[in-house]
Amino acid sequence: MHFVQKNFTAIQLEQFYRSLLLPRMTEEKMLVLLRQGRISKWFSGIGQEAIAVGATLALENDEWIMPLHRNLGVFTTRNMPLNKLFMQWQGAKSGYSNGRERSFHFGSREHYICGMISHLGAQMSVADGVALAHKLKKENKVALAFCGEGATSEGDFHEALNIAAVWDLPVIFLVENNGYGLSTPVQEQFRCESIVDKAKGYGMEGVQIDGNNILTVYDTIKGVREYCIERRKPYLVECMTFRMRGHEEASGIKYVPETLLSVWEKKDPVKTFEQWLLQQNILTTTDIESIKTDLKKHIDAEIEKGSVNAVVAPSTEEELSDVYAERIAFGGLTTAIIDNEAALEHARFTIREKRFVDAISEGIYQSMITHDNLVLMGQDIAEYGGVFKITEGLLNKFGKERVRNTPLCESGVIGAALGLSIEGYKSVVEMQFADFVTTGFNQIINNLAKIHYRWGQNADVVIRMPTGAGVGAGPFHSQSNEAWFVHTPGLKVVYPSTAMDAKGLLIAAVNDLNPVMFFEHKALYRSISGPVPEENYEIPIGKARRVEEGEDLSIITYGAGVHWALEYAARHTDTSFDILDLRTLLPLDYDAISESVLRTGRVLILHEDTLIGGIGAEVSAWIQEHCFAQLDAPVLRCASLDTPVPFNIELEKHFLAKSRIHEYVQKLLHY
Repeated sequence: MHFVQKNFTAIQLEQFYRSLLLPRMTEEKMLVLLRQGRISKWFSGIGQEAIAVGATLALENDEWIMPLHRNLGVFTTRNMPLNKLFMQWQGAKSGYSNGRERSFHFGSREHYICGMISHLGAQMSVADGVALAHKLKKENKVALAFCGEGATSEGDFHEALNIAAVWDLPVIFLVENNGYGLSTPVQEQFRCESIVDKAKGYGMEGVQIDGNNILTVYDTIKGVREYCIERRKPYLVECMTFRMRGHEEASGIKYVPETLLSVWEKKDPVKTFEQWLLQQNILTTTDIESIKTDLKKHIDAEIEKGSVNAVVAPSTEEELSDVYAERIAFGGLTTAIIDNEAALEHARFTIREKRFVDAISEGIYQSMITHDNLVLMGQDIAEYGGVFKITEGLLNKFGKERVRNTPLCESGVIGAALGLSIEGYKSVVEMQFADFVTTGFNQIINNLAKIHYRWGQNADVVIRMPTGAGVGAGPFHSQSNEAWFVHTPGLKVVYPSTAMDAKGLLIAAVNDLNPVMFFEHKALYRSISGPVPEENYEIPIGKARRVEEGEDLSIITYGAGVHWALEYAARHTDTSFDILDLRTLLPLDYDAISESVLRTGRVLILHEDTLIGGIGAEVSAWIQEHCFAQLDAPVLRCASLDTPVPFNIELEKHFLAKSRIHEYVQKLLHY
C-alpha cells in the first residue's frame, strides 16, 4: 500500500494513527464482551476503519454524517464518550437511545450524527435534505452519507443521487464496497464494472479510491468537500475495502474464499499504516507500544465506567410520552385555537364562504408567511400549481427555493424532508395522489415515525394526501389508505371534512413538530364550501367535532362520510341522529366517542375505507371495551367493499359504503 505524506506533519500522522487504532481496539474488546454475553449484537468493521475515520477527520465537526453499523470510527472520531457508547451497546437506559435501539441505530445532535435504520440506503436522501438546508442558509457545509455496495441496488440510492444532482446539493455519497452484501458477492449484485460508473448517469462526478489507505481517504474527502461547497454539487466516492469478519458475528465467513481473506489481510488499514509510520521514522516501536497501552487503559477505564445494570424498569407513561415531540411555543406566533363553535363566536374573525380546496390553499399560504423556514415539495407543484391547483400562485409569492418541484421519487423526497427537519426546517410534501405514497412507505413508517422515540430527533414534516373515491378514477387514484398509518406510533393522522377544519387543521399540522399525514378528500375539493375565517387559526389535532346532537343513533365518521351521514339524516327526520366527525384518526378523541355513545346507546361507524382493518374496527373495539354498559345494540360498521376501487361509476357507487347506510341504520334501530 502506497502512503503519500504530502504536507501532513508528524503530529497529524500520529493523530491519524490514534484515531484509526481506537475503533479497532475498541471492537476487539467488544468481541470479547460479546462472547461473555455482556453485549448482545455486533456488526464488525474490522478491515474498514480507514474509511470511517478518514472521512470523519476530513469534515468539520458540525457537518452531519449518516453512518452505518460498521462505522464505529465515525463515533469515536467525533469523540463520543466510549462509556456511554458501551451503555448503548448493553441496551442500558443511560445509553443514547434509552435502551430502545441496538448497536449503531441511533443518532446524536450534539455530535452531528444521524442514526441509521436497518433499511439500507434510506439515510442517503436524508443527507440530501440536510444539504438542501445548508444551501438555503447559504452555509459552506456538506452532508455525508455512507452506504454499502449492496445498498446501491436499492431505489433509495438512485432517488437520492438523482435529487442531489437535480437540485445541485453539497452532499457526499460514500460507498463502502467491501465485496459482499451479507454473503452475496458483488458479481451477483450488479453488472457494471464499478459503482463509481453510476455517477455519470446522474450528471455528477465520482472517484474510486483505496478505502484501506487512511491518507487517501482523508485527502480525497477533504478535496471532495471543497468541490461540493465551491460548485454546489454532489459527489460519489467509492471506497474499495473488505470486512474481515462476518456480516454480523453469528453469520461467520465460511462463504469467503480463504485466498481472498489472505489478500485483504495484507491490506489491513491499521497494520499497513503502522508499518509505514515505522518505516518513515515518524513513530518508533516504543511509540507504538505506548500508544496502544494508553488506548487500552482508556478503553478499559471507559468500559468500567460504562458497566451498568442494563435491566430497565419500564415506565408506560415515559414510553408513550417519548413517541411524539412536545409542542413548543413559537416566537411571535399568535395563532387562535378554535376547538368549538363558542370559541369561533368569541374570536371576532372575518368569515368568508370558501371551497374546501381554497381553504387548504389559504392554510398553506398563511403558514408560508408565518414560518419563513417552511418548504413545499412535490411533483408539479411549482409553475403548474399541482394537479389539483392547490399550490397555484405560491411560486410567484415565495420563489423556487421554497416551492420546489421534485423528480418522481416519493421516498427520496420524504427522506429529504426529514433531513430538512434535522436542520430546523419545516416541510409540506404533496403526494400527487394518496395512492402513490406506497413508494415512500419506508421513509414514513421507519424513519419519520420512529425517529423521536429512538433518539429524540423530531420530524417536522406534513404529507398532504389527496385521497378517496367518488370521482371515477379507478383503483390507483381512489384508495382510502389512512388506516395504514393509524397503526404506526409516532405519526399523526388528520382527515378534515369541512373547509373550516381543512384550513385550521392544516395550520395546526404545520405548527406541530411531528410528522402529520394530512388526508384531503378529492371529491370534496370543489363540491363542498363553508364559512372560513380569513385570519390564521388552528383546529386542535386530536379533537373531534360534534356535527349534530341526537338521541336515537350515533354515526361516528370522518371525511366524505360526514356528508353522507348528514344527507341521510336530512332524508330521515323521524330519527334523531348524533353525528360525530372524528377529524383526527391518530390520536383519537376517545372522550368525544364516549359521550356520543352515552347519548344514544346505538352506534354505527361509517367510513369510506374497506371494512377489514379499517379505523372502524379500532373504534368499535374501544367502544366494546370501554362503553359496553351504555350500549343497547352491537356496534356496527358500515364500510366499502373489500375490493379494489372500481373505475366504472356504477360499480364505484356499489363499492362505496354510502350505498349501504340505510341497511345498517335499520339493523341498529330494530335490534
